[in-house]
Amino acid sequence: MQLTSTLDALADQDQQPSARMCFVCGVENVAGLQIRFFNDGINQSRAEITLDSRFQSYPGVAHGGIIAAILDEVIGRAALSGHPDRFMFTAKLEIRYRQVVPLNIKLTASARLEKDRGRLAVGVGQIRLPDDTIAAEATASLMPIPHEELQKMAHEQDSWRVYP
Repeated sequence: MQLTSTLDALADQDQQPSARMCFVCGVENVAGLQIRFFNDGINQSRAEITLDSRFQSYPGVAHGGIIAAILDEVIGRAALSGHPDRFMFTAKLEIRYRQVVPLNIKLTASARLEKDRGRLAVGVGQIRLPDDTIAAEATASLMPIPHEELQKMAHEQDSWRVYP
């Protein structure tokens, strides 16, 4: 029991916060992906995902819109890594689908910021298959969420935390 608690504590050290109802990370959104994201160095993030049939396009294949949502989120979270209060939105997202993404296998999503000028950041992300093949990749331009918009969201900040 103590070993499990110790391992859980170590695993949580680099886990990023989640929201309650976000489609991608929301822990209470039963229709969502409920993905946990982790810091992977400064300005880098990662997540492991297994998509089931709820997120299907063609039989046995993940829907491209779901893949886009994951890439959008993992790139945005690269900006949070090392800067936990830095909330940015995607101004532009370009995706290249290299091959179909199968369901029911472990996928790895990762991202890093390539340019960061404060008011504009550019990040790249990818989703890899278990054999390390790139299935999809994206480039995103990110802009800070305006202060007045963050103020409107302030009442929801109590739900923005690391959930076990």
